[in-house]
This record gives sequence, C-alpha cells and structure tokens, in this order.
Amino acid sequence: MNNTLTKKKKLGYAFGIFTESMVFNMFYTYYLTFLIEIVGIKPSFASIIIFISISWDGITDPLIGNITDRPGVDKRKTIKWSILPLVIAFTVAWTSFGAGFSSQLLKVIVYTVISMLIWIFYTTYSIPYYAIIPELTEDYDERTSIRSTSSFLNAFAIGIGNILPALVPTVAILLGEKYQSYSYAIIAAIISVLGVVLGFVCCKSLEGVYTPKQLPEGEEYEKVTLKKTLKSFGYILRLRPTKWFLFFVFTFLAGTSMIQANLTYMVIDCIGMEYDKGIAFVILTLVVSMAIIVPIVEKVAEKTDRRTATIIFLLIAVAGEIALKVIGLDFTIGNFKPMCIAAPAVLGFGSGAFWTLFYPMAYDLVELNEFKTGRRKESTITALPQLVQKFGSAFGILFAGLLLTLYGYDSSNDVAGKEALFTKVTDGRIISGMENISTVIPAALMGIAVICIAVYPMTRKRVGILMEALEKKRRGEEYSTEGLERLL
Repeated sequence: MNNTLTKKKKLGYAFGIFTESMVFNMFYTYYLTFLIEIVGIKPSFASIIIFISISWDGITDPLIGNITDRPGVDKRKTIKWSILPLVIAFTVAWTSFGAGFSSQLLKVIVYTVISMLIWIFYTTYSIPYYAIIPELTEDYDERTSIRSTSSFLNAFAIGIGNILPALVPTVAILLGEKYQSYSYAIIAAIISVLGVVLGFVCCKSLEGVYTPKQLPEGEEYEKVTLKKTLKSFGYILRLRPTKWFLFFVFTFLAGTSMIQANLTYMVIDCIGMEYDKGIAFVILTLVVSMAIIVPIVEKVAEKTDRRTATIIFLLIAVAGEIALKVIGLDFTIGNFKPMCIAAPAVLGFGSGAFWTLFYPMAYDLVELNEFKTGRRKESTITALPQLVQKFGSAFGILFAGLLLTLYGYDSSNDVAGKEALFTKVTDGRIISGMENISTVIPAALMGIAVICIAVYPMTRKRVGILMEALEKKRRGEEYSTEGLERLL
C-alpha cells in the first residue's frame, strides 16, 4: 500500500480503462455483425466463433491471474508489455480478407484463431489493471471511488468503442468500392492508437504509488502450474460468498451482451431507423446515461453499501427492459422514434451501476481469502470473475446468434460483404424475435442476477467486521469471528 495515491494519480490510472474498454465494446457490439454482414458467415457460426475464442481465453485467465499474483511480478510492467500485442491483434481481427473465402469452415477457423489472440492479450492487460487496486488501498469507500472514476471514464470509452465503428458506412463511401472492405480495420486502427497512448498514461501514473509484492523472507518461489492454479481457484470458490457473486456476474453480462450484440438489428429492424442516424442516437444516449448514473451510484453506495445500490439500480433496469417490450421498440411520436433514446438509457442505467460496483465487490474477497488462508491473491480473485464475465458475455452473444437463426434470419448469401448495405428485415416474426433479444430475454437474465446479489452476504457492516478481525490477525492478536458467520 502507498499513501501517495493522489487524485491526479487516480485519474491517470483510470484512463487505462479506455485501452481495454474500447476493444471490449467494439468487439461485443459489432463483431457478430461484422462476421455476419461483412465476412458472410452464418449467424449461428459467427456466434460460435466468438464463444470459442472467449471460452479459450477463459482457460488462460486463471494462469495469467496466478502468474501475476506471484511475489516480485510487476503488474504495472505486465500491463505495459501487453498493450502493443493487444492492439495489433485487434486491428487484424477487423480485416475482411475472409470475405472472399467460399468455405464457411475456413472462415470460421481463420476468425476463431484471430479472435483467440485478441482475448489472450486482453486478459494479460485487464487482469493486472483491475487487480492492482486492492494493492493500492484497503479502504472500502476509496476502492469504490477509484472504480467510480474509472467507470465514469468508461462511459466515454464505451462511446468511442461504439461511435467510431458506427462511421463505417461513411468511411466506406470515402474509400470507394475498391477499398471499402478496409473500413472496419481503419476504425480499429484508430482505436488502437488511442488505446496505446492512454494505456501508457495509466502505466506512468502508477509510478511511485505501486510496489510489487515481495517474497516473504525464508520462502521460495513456487513454480506456476495448472494444478496449483486450479488449487488456488479452489480455495476462492470455497469461500461462501463467491458462488453468488459469480452467478450474479454471469447472468447480468449474459443479458447485456445479448442487447449489445443485437444493437445494429435493434436500430434498423426493431426501432425502424436509418443505421447512421439511429446508431448515433443510441450510442450518445448510452454514453450520457452511464456518465449521469455513475456518480449517483457511487453516492448511493456510500450511503448504504455496494450490494444495496446494485439491487436498487438493477431492479430499475429490469423494469425498464420489460416496459420497452410492452410499449414496443417501434413506438413512434409523430416522426420521432423515442426508443432510440429509451432503450440505450435503460441499458446504460444497469451497465453503469454494474461496472461501478462489480470490481469493488470482488476486492472484498481478497481480504476474506487472506483471512482464511493467510495469502493475498488479488490477480487470481480478479481473474475468476473475469473468467465468468467472459463466459457470461460469450453465452449472451452465442444465445443471440442462435436465436437469430431460430427466428429465421440469415444474411450469409451476401458473400461479398458490402458493409455499407444493411438489408432491412420485413418478416414480422424475425423482427419480434430481434425485439425479444433486446428486451424481455435479457430482463429475465438480469432478474436472476438481482436474486443472486441479494443473497450475496458481503455487506458494508460485515466487511468492516472482517477488516477489524484481519488487522488483529496480521498483528498476531486475539480476534473474534462474531458477525462473520455468513462469510465463513
């Protein structure tokens, strides 16, 4: 821990969210559409590509988490070294060289491998980025404050990761027919350059405030193996609050990823707007709603606790998604389509609360694990919910792709992949299905997430009791576990 964590340093650290969030959001919002519409892959196959690549990354999560938890490993340097490989793989992934392949199998193999590379480097960046916070401070509210700043900036990172790719049709026109297939790659390259700059700002800000853990005197370094990694995960999974927290993460992200992956179809086919105009309204509203809600979430969490604040805001989001379905995404007032504002506002409301409070809740498990085992495992504990986060997100995209196929949507005949042309669906059954993917199905998943977090026992009061007992245990003094029964 270091007492020189100034507001300027916190802000510099928070800028690191752009590097991972822009990549994350462009991928989750547009990659399914890119593979279907540009590369010409069937929706079910496209969703499988994403599911496989992210699931494979889930295997590397525990290893990377365990490696960066080793004493002597500099998390700041790990973040720094992963930036360039991440943005290079990301840019290559949006190159549409696969559009000319006639074989669906060949396309699937090529884009699966490229996608796997993105997520391996993404994990190498993001796990130490998030895991470093509990090494900087143990204060309950300061952790929330740091994440709140990061989450506030994340609203703008989400905006960039969604708005710039929305300009693809415009870029395609500027490039002309001969080069329009490079439109997504150009946007990805711009995002990559910005990610490099802000990633290095983050690393620079951590100088002087972060010191790598050192090996205790008399102990020897343990070799990192899959067996030992799984054993470390096993200890964390045996903590009583862990399972409810992980169920919460999985179900919430499965729901919101469905909405995000279906965003293009929601705008064009459900709301009934022109792509350029509609996506601009949607992304701008999403950014603004998140930016507004994040400081409110922080204040509510300070007045109550993180669990209570999460329940309140997620219940409102669930109610909002149901209302969208009841009213209908094609609802019109005169010539105006209000759902291009209402739908992303509901998504931003829930997402803003989740991303502000999700990681600080995970950090509480660091002290609980230390209390039970005597070891601090910041990266491993960060890696575990990240693994579940990716499986939840991958499941949401897979489910969305499979449902699109089930509802009868198939654009794979457009093998040439003209990204400036999105064909509007006229089949009512398909449109209704797309609306379900953006409303009631995610609402059901988020409702399950609310139940899980309501059962999650890590309240402010119990965390306070835990920290008092842990401090005494560290000093070798007698301590009581009274009040910690639901945690232990």
